[in-house]
Amino acid sequence: MTTLTVPAQDSATMLGRELKHTQRYPLLLVGSILVPVVFLLLFVYILGGPIGHGLGPAARGSSYVDFLTPGVLMMTVAAGTSGTAISVCLDMTGGIIGRLRTMAVTRGSMLTGHVGANVLRSLVTTAVVTGVALLVGFRPHASALGWLAVVGIIAAFSFALAWLSVAIGLSAKTVAGANSLTLPLQFLLPFLSSAFVPADSMPAGVRWFSEHQPFTPVVNCLRGLLAGTPVGGTAYVALAWCAVIALAGYLWARAGFRRGTR
Repeated sequence: MTTLTVPAQDSATMLGRELKHTQRYPLLLVGSILVPVVFLLLFVYILGGPIGHGLGPAARGSSYVDFLTPGVLMMTVAAGTSGTAISVCLDMTGGIIGRLRTMAVTRGSMLTGHVGANVLRSLVTTAVVTGVALLVGFRPHASALGWLAVVGIIAAFSFALAWLSVAIGLSAKTVAGANSLTLPLQFLLPFLSSAFVPADSMPAGVRWFSEHQPFTPVVNCLRGLLAGTPVGGTAYVALAWCAVIALAGYLWARAGFRRGTR
């Protein structure tokens, strides 16, 4: 075997372990679907009329769901961070890491297993939420290439948030703490982005924050791809944010893993 084959096999084994955990404890997966679906139905059927009317002709009536769905999809990706952070925290506090240290297992393969499982779960959950959105009136106009780009953006953003959630799970002392630390990713940043209303409709201070945080360019890029309109430089900004978050999360996770395995 080459020096790259062993880490890849160990990572694949840990990925399979996490997928089995997902099958054994499906409530975390269901929760990451249920919460975004509830927000989707809430904003479409209860708040969508007043909000869509306030946004002007482009977002009135059934078209508000076209504006809303990309933001809800990114909220779905963010909802998956809780399960990953909790799983990592359980591994660190339950003695699994110490047991693996006595075995011929590549260091860090458990973390890459968590990240890979998070990305796969995000692709599944966003597919389910997209199906619900189609049922309530979402009508995308993306081409086949556009849909590939949509999947790529979702996977890239999920990969970035996965490393961040792994780092949070390594830093948290308890499961409750791990879950609490992911709440800003799940709710605060999505609501302070262009997920539900355009950033330029917000007050000045909030608008500045919305325009300079990662969720807004990612949501805007996804919105343009699904609408079949040019996304311009927004795609580069979105991918740049994904790269920065992934690198920061990886470095934080690596440092936390080293501290936890000494």
